[in-house]
Amino acid sequence: MFRLARGVGARVLAGVLALGLSSCSEETAPTEQAAAVEVLVTQLTSTALEVTDELPGRVAPWRVAEIRPQVGGIIQQRLFEQGAAVQAGQPLFQINPAPFQADVNSAAAAVLRAQTAYEHARVQSQRLKPLVSADAISRQSYDNALAQRDQAAAELAQARAELNRRQLDLDFARITAPISGRIGATMATEGALVTAQDTKPLAVVQQIDKVYVDVRQPVERFEALRQAQESGNSADGSGVQILSPSGTPYPVKGRVLFSDVTVDAGTGNVVVRVEVDNPRQHLLPGMFVRARLPRVTMPAAILVPQEAVKRDGAGVATLGVVEGAGEVHDRPVTVGDVVDGRYVVLSGVREGETIVVTGRDRIQPGAPVKALPWQAAQR
Repeated sequence: MFRLARGVGARVLAGVLALGLSSCSEETAPTEQAAAVEVLVTQLTSTALEVTDELPGRVAPWRVAEIRPQVGGIIQQRLFEQGAAVQAGQPLFQINPAPFQADVNSAAAAVLRAQTAYEHARVQSQRLKPLVSADAISRQSYDNALAQRDQAAAELAQARAELNRRQLDLDFARITAPISGRIGATMATEGALVTAQDTKPLAVVQQIDKVYVDVRQPVERFEALRQAQESGNSADGSGVQILSPSGTPYPVKGRVLFSDVTVDAGTGNVVVRVEVDNPRQHLLPGMFVRARLPRVTMPAAILVPQEAVKRDGAGVATLGVVEGAGEVHDRPVTVGDVVDGRYVVLSGVREGETIVVTGRDRIQPGAPVKALPWQAAQR
């Protein structure tokens, strides 16, 4: 029994010694060096940049004129084609002029009557003038003759004014276009009775060779624009690009006229009015469009691909910067707008530094990297 236990203990001891030697040999073996991780990098450069805001807007005509009658009567003729271009002063409607012509004739006769009375009173006063000097008549008689002459002159002036008024009504019987533009559908046809008190216009003329685009801008953007103006970095407001709802640019350019000073309490927006030359009439009143408004001009902006920016647990934006020994270190940065798929970096890095664009999530702390050039995807 004793000899058996003794033999077993010897074998156990030998196994423990062998295991210890094996462990020592593993600990003393050199650690294999980790393989370098391939990453795509790019070197930062600066470029001149104009930051824009793309905002929705509505097209409004440059000028609008509602065609309304200034006298009442029956429409005899419509003198235009609906939807056609009209010129300022072009006749549009003809109201029956017969009643107004009769009034003109009556007023003209009153002028002749007043003219005759005035000439008679004038001649009478001139005839009595030497008589009063010679005391052949009383001074009172002469004064009465002068009063009659002056009264006749006043009545002549009144008759002429009445004639002018009647002639004006006759002219108003022919309704003309007050502005040049494109006229829409007519609201009245031949034979319709119209009055100066009608609430609906006969037609509407809109000038659209130049239009407005009213853009609604969030008040936060308005504040940012005002700060940029105060710092001297704001754009001049020219070169506004107008886009269709699908993003297709129209062959026109605009310029910012002004921003409204009243904020819409419901939406928190302010209205920016853009003036746009529209010679080929691509833009029509009421159309929904988008406008790219220049906001800030940066003479030396640094842009980085969006995929290069990561967020830490606190939500701070960081970039992986490759430093001298080929190691990558996370660096917090401040980013601004996104322009063509790239962030504008406001602070944290400088021109000439190299950053990791892709492969940053595979990098282990202290591990070397194999930097390969990153190429932007073709758009």
